[in-house]
Amino acid sequence: MKTLKVIIAVCIFSLSVTAQKKNVVFIIVDDLKPLIHSFGASQMMTPNLDAFASESVAFTNAHAQQAVCAVSRVSFMTGTRPDVTQVLDLQTHMRDKVPNSLTLPEYFKQNGYTSVGLGKVLHGAKNNDPQSWSIPFINDDQLPYNTSFDTPADYQYQNKKTQETYKKLVAKKKASGKRMNLRKELNKAGVRPSIEMEDVPDDAYADGAIAKKSIDLLEGFKEDKTPFFLTIGFRKPHLPFTAPKKYWDLYQRDEMPLATFQEHAVGSPNYAYHNFGELKNYSDIKENLDENGAVIVSKQRELIHGYYASVSYVDAQIGKILDYLKLSGLDKNTIVVLIGDHGWHLGDHGLWNKHSTFEQATRTPMYVMTPNGKKGIKNASPTELLDVFPTICDFAGLDLPTQLQGKSLLPIVEGTATSVKNAAMSQWPIKWAHQEKMGYALRNERYRYVEWHVGNYKKSKDYMNGKVAATELYDYEKDPLETKNLAEDPAYAEVIAALKKELNAIINQ
Repeated sequence: MKTLKVIIAVCIFSLSVTAQKKNVVFIIVDDLKPLIHSFGASQMMTPNLDAFASESVAFTNAHAQQAVCAVSRVSFMTGTRPDVTQVLDLQTHMRDKVPNSLTLPEYFKQNGYTSVGLGKVLHGAKNNDPQSWSIPFINDDQLPYNTSFDTPADYQYQNKKTQETYKKLVAKKKASGKRMNLRKELNKAGVRPSIEMEDVPDDAYADGAIAKKSIDLLEGFKEDKTPFFLTIGFRKPHLPFTAPKKYWDLYQRDEMPLATFQEHAVGSPNYAYHNFGELKNYSDIKENLDENGAVIVSKQRELIHGYYASVSYVDAQIGKILDYLKLSGLDKNTIVVLIGDHGWHLGDHGLWNKHSTFEQATRTPMYVMTPNGKKGIKNASPTELLDVFPTICDFAGLDLPTQLQGKSLLPIVEGTATSVKNAAMSQWPIKWAHQEKMGYALRNERYRYVEWHVGNYKKSKDYMNGKVAATELYDYEKDPLETKNLAEDPAYAEVIAALKKELNAIINQ
């Protein structure tokens, strides 16, 4: 009888563990490019991401669907491509075009999870899409900043001059009752620099406070045993590069490596490039451009230094969260997915920021860690940020919504497959010489093939099957810096034919 009771108890315990809902921590890092050790680079100091790579699967050929924050986030949060979301710029909001959009956190909320978000998450949706969250989204002004310092001016700056100007502008705005773009006014006043190096603690800036609040939330989940979906959006390394001084001190500015190839690729169309308008929005840039409009070398090194410092700063905040997951034991039943929302140009092709179909803009880190998944694995098969939605659902045992266009990466994480797709697709819309075009880029393990379709992307989808104005092909085995467009090389005719067929199939998916 005693033996029978033990068996029954064990069975009940096993059933309870099986029935227990699995938790999700989804970490999004703004503008993160794969210049980190686990992706075969050694430029940046990221000990926590390196440690995380040893416990997860690192997808080293992952690509955003469009290299700009709002469009990318709406795409991976709904699991659908920009051609479906119809969010193709920073002005269109997610539910303006597709009111019944279903987001990843919303789907988990519908399935009994406590869905919580903080930081920069659903940029591209009004007010971070309130219906996606079980409790109201936690905004930057609600974060637990270090009380010894002022809340960062515009949630970005701690330097005295910017702080004082910002306070005066806020007071002026309140007194007048008129609308005012505070960032533009800071820029006009010359106090919105692209970099800042203040000797402040981590939680004097937003990302340090985001890490603190994330741990507070995890502690609450641990206590009440609520199944949770926690989305954490870190703001750096997005401009301005405002990391605490100790992270700048990790690097020597004169050792910052400049981009090797800062020209346009031979044979590429001019409209594949841009004039880095996002960077020029900062008050210290115009004075640091040469007669040709290029960033001068000293400013390049300063910007690269700032980017590296910002990544190291975010790396430290990620480490605090991952350490708490282990310490609390929550990691035993939690999937952790960490991505950048896209890459970032650091002078390659003469470009800065993102906003292109080139490798440095579309490619971004992606890690997936599950309790029983493979560890320390690097997978170079093509993957997309679209794949996050089905992967997390698959881990949690939820049915996949029918509209999803990505594929679950769980077979790779669990070691039963080495790839789930042949290629990843990204796109970028431009208006050039009064003509609208959409650039579609297909990236497989070796090549990037790009078609520039003519058509009105703002009002219709006629660009999807429009006239192809130009094509590009880059062979990363022979030309990793994309120095020459091979689309007209007859030696690649068969390659191009195969890639064109695959690209068209995805466009018309």
